[in-house]
Amino acid sequence: MKPDTALPSDIAAHVAFALNEDIGSGDISASLIPAGTQAQAAVYCREEAILCGSPWVTEVFRQVDASVQLEWCAQDGDAIGRDQALFTAIGDARSLLTAERCALNYLQTLSGTATLAHHYAERVAHTRVRLLDTRKTIPGLRNAQKYAVRIGGCHNHRMGLYDAFLIKENHISACGSISAAVATARRLPGNKPVEVEVENLEQLREAIAASAEIIMLDNFSLPLLREAVALNAGQAKLEASGGINQDTLVPIAETGVDYISIGALTKDCRAVDLSMLFTTP
Repeated sequence: MKPDTALPSDIAAHVAFALNEDIGSGDISASLIPAGTQAQAAVYCREEAILCGSPWVTEVFRQVDASVQLEWCAQDGDAIGRDQALFTAIGDARSLLTAERCALNYLQTLSGTATLAHHYAERVAHTRVRLLDTRKTIPGLRNAQKYAVRIGGCHNHRMGLYDAFLIKENHISACGSISAAVATARRLPGNKPVEVEVENLEQLREAIAASAEIIMLDNFSLPLLREAVALNAGQAKLEASGGINQDTLVPIAETGVDYISIGALTKDCRAVDLSMLFTTP
């Protein structure tokens, strides 16, 4: 299955914010270079990775200096080798240096997210499970990181608090029961999907009876996950969640759950090692 490569709509606005944060009143180091000096630069990846973030990089250079010419050597989703060139940039030397850090920040972070997602997805490719991200994203980078998760071969959970109900322990306590919380969600306008987090089989039975579309099995042991799959018998989609890591991932996927949500996909990603070097034009 090819990943959903639809781009977020906030790239230009986000890049403008990031550039303002970095440049402020002006790049005083770049001003050391004589005005009008032309240069060529190449960006290299110093490790194996999945490339992600090229639209953000392109937008950074466009906003800094639209005359800079970029030539990409790879596309988002491509596997990158150690010391491989990712793109070249030709233009005003001051512009190249001013754009460098902001562009690489996007590229290293989103490539890191996509690379980690790819690693997780490859480990469970023999099962039918879908790996989901969470809302544990870098503030301000949610849309970008969720794009990177898809590029890496995993899938998105809800984008925020607005596009799906996720009824958790405190919601259940405040509403009185799982059944009451689900019933209230059904009465609200918008017809949003309803997911319920449960902590034991008794709550699972109640969530099934309430016709929740998705039921999150929070910190279930492997035997309990298998029992939950058998008890559910396909009535709702089941999602395993809670402290899942690379050691527990495959056994959980093999229990037959539909989804596994993994906060680490976005909150534990490590930036990919990149560098930009000026080259001979």
